[in-house]
Amino acid sequence: MNKICRKVAIITDSPGWHGEQLKISLKDRGINCCYLSLTDCLIEITGDINDIKLPGFKELPLGIFVRGIPGGSLEQVIFRLDLLHGLYNSGVTIYNSPKSIEKTVDKPLTSILLSRAGLPTPKTWICETIDQANKILERESSRNKKILLKPLFGSQGVGIHLIDKNTGLVHDEKFGGIYYLQEFIERKNNNFKDIRVLVVDGVAKAAMTRQSQNWLTNRAQGANCEPLGLTQDLSELSEMACKILEIDYAGVDLIEDKNGRLHIIEVNSIPAWYGLQKVVDFNIADCLIESFVKHIVKNNPLLVCSK
Repeated sequence: MNKICRKVAIITDSPGWHGEQLKISLKDRGINCCYLSLTDCLIEITGDINDIKLPGFKELPLGIFVRGIPGGSLEQVIFRLDLLHGLYNSGVTIYNSPKSIEKTVDKPLTSILLSRAGLPTPKTWICETIDQANKILERESSRNKKILLKPLFGSQGVGIHLIDKNTGLVHDEKFGGIYYLQEFIERKNNNFKDIRVLVVDGVAKAAMTRQSQNWLTNRAQGANCEPLGLTQDLSELSEMACKILEIDYAGVDLIEDKNGRLHIIEVNSIPAWYGLQKVVDFNIADCLIESFVKHIVKNNPLLVCSK
C-alpha cells in the first residue's frame, strides 16, 4: 500500500460534516491533512520560488481538496482563484482543478458549453439591460411560460426567483446587474422533483431524486431525498456533461419534463453529498478520497512512499 508522505489540505471556511468525513477518510489511509481557508493565504512575489504562502505549511502540500470557496467581491473571488491557479501551476494536485471550478461556478459559461456540445439544457437568456430582460419576459409570458431568474453565482437554491407577467422582473442585489433568465421546466402532474447524479472520474456512481412541496427542489430548501437507480440515459448525460467541463467529480442536476425528456440544469464542482449519503450503500467520502489520492499519485509518483 502507498501513502502520501506530505500533508494535504482541505480548502474550506466551514468544515462541518463534509470536512469531517473527508478528514476521517484521509486518516484511514494514513494521510495527514488540515483545513485551510483561502482568505488566510498570501501571495508574496519577492524572487522566492515559494511565492504562495499557506498557513500551516512549510512546503506546499501535495494535494488540495477544494471543499468550499467563500463568496465576496469580484476582486476577492479572482484572488482566491489566482491562489488555486498558482498552486496548480506549481504542481499541486487540485481537486477539482481551478479551470473546472471556474467553468461550473460561472452559470452562463456552463450553459454555453453544454448547449454547444448538444446536451439538453433549458433555454437560457443572459443580458445586462432591463429593457432586454423585460422583452424576454414579455415574449415568454405571452406563450404562458414561466421564467427562473437566477444569480450568476449561487448554490442551494438561494436567490432564485420564479417570475411571470404578473410578478414582473425581481430586482435583487445578488444578481450584480446581470439578468440570468432560464425557462421553467414543467414537470408531469406538477410533481416537483429533480435528480442529482454523482460522477467521479467520468463514471456515474449514484443517483437520487429530491422531492419538494414547491418548485425549489434543493435539499437545503427542505426537499426529501430518495434513492434512484442509474439508467443508461442518466449515466450517459451526466458523464458527458463532466467530460465537456473537464471535471474530476461533480454533482449533476437534471430535471425530467412532462414529456419524459431529461434536461441538465446544473453541474456542481463543489457538491454537497449529505442527502445522497443517506440513500446509498457506500461511503461517498471514501470514494472521493480514493479518487483524490489516485490523482496525487499520478501527478507525483516519486513523492509517494511505501508503507
